[in-house]
Amino acid sequence: MKIGILGATGAVGTQMLKCLEERKIKIEELRLFASERSKGKTVYFNNKPMVITTVKDAGFEGLDVVLGATSADLARHYAPAIRSAQALFIDNSSAFRMDPDIPLVVPEINKEDLQTDSLIIANPNCSTIIGCMAIGGIRKISPITKMIVTTFQAVSGAGNPGLNELIKERKASYEGKNYTPSVFPATIDANCIPYIGSFTENGYTTEEMKMQNEGRKILHLPNLQVTCTCVRVPVFRCHSLSINFVTKEKLSKEEVEKAITFFPNVKYLDIKEPEAYPMPLTTSDSDIVTVGRLREDLTDEHGFSLFCCGDQLRKGAATNAIQIMEEYFRKHNL
Repeated sequence: MKIGILGATGAVGTQMLKCLEERKIKIEELRLFASERSKGKTVYFNNKPMVITTVKDAGFEGLDVVLGATSADLARHYAPAIRSAQALFIDNSSAFRMDPDIPLVVPEINKEDLQTDSLIIANPNCSTIIGCMAIGGIRKISPITKMIVTTFQAVSGAGNPGLNELIKERKASYEGKNYTPSVFPATIDANCIPYIGSFTENGYTTEEMKMQNEGRKILHLPNLQVTCTCVRVPVFRCHSLSINFVTKEKLSKEEVEKAITFFPNVKYLDIKEPEAYPMPLTTSDSDIVTVGRLREDLTDEHGFSLFCCGDQLRKGAATNAIQIMEEYFRKHNL
């Protein structure tokens, strides 16, 4: 297979390289695209040096698939050239997610949507993937009608700049110095910021609306109601979500536990010891979404609450994109 990675030096692009190595995908050619600033840099893949290039210098011709790890603007800019090269474009940005003609896919949930002629497949928002994985098995036994979600999102969700900002702020704090934030709207070290994205007319942010809009498309639940609050927290890696959900049919806790337990790539932690809770420290660098703290809602007999955690760079981005690639070529016998 001939693969290109667009945005290969960023946090998600770097993780894509690592995931391709781990999954031992047979690669005939690998092109790593980045900006002019990164051109000529060397990275390693399977212990072999790879030189970063640009689209201008190498182009997309001859590639089977391009994995996108850039901004939405750059994704829109390069999509026509990728299409012209007849390569499949799996895009991690928000550019195409809500296009009705373009599949938005979490393979464990809606891989049937890949049976398409579209040469663009959208990778969902990281928190949306993690949340949908947590409830994916439940939706098989009863439609979910409503969700109340609070996300606790790691700084690396803002890429390497977000990660570096927390490191610099923490270092400045230890040294008794001041540091003016430039990535986040306020100091993130020892703080929580209840704002991610940009505000919309209804008072929610763009990040918060993704949970409803993308969730409806992935879960095939067009009437799903979601209210979401997104919070940036001083955690390096892994997003956590508190989810309250309501099902159409009344389910027992045992039925919900079983649905979560047997859903692929989800680990249900039915243990009350603190070290066994879903947490960033124990979920980091894993493709598994951990789910725990399941309990019946005291305000709605059809409701439950849970807490889940997932690595937003892996299952929330890079791994999901590569799973899409694998499933797409399997479905199309390529």
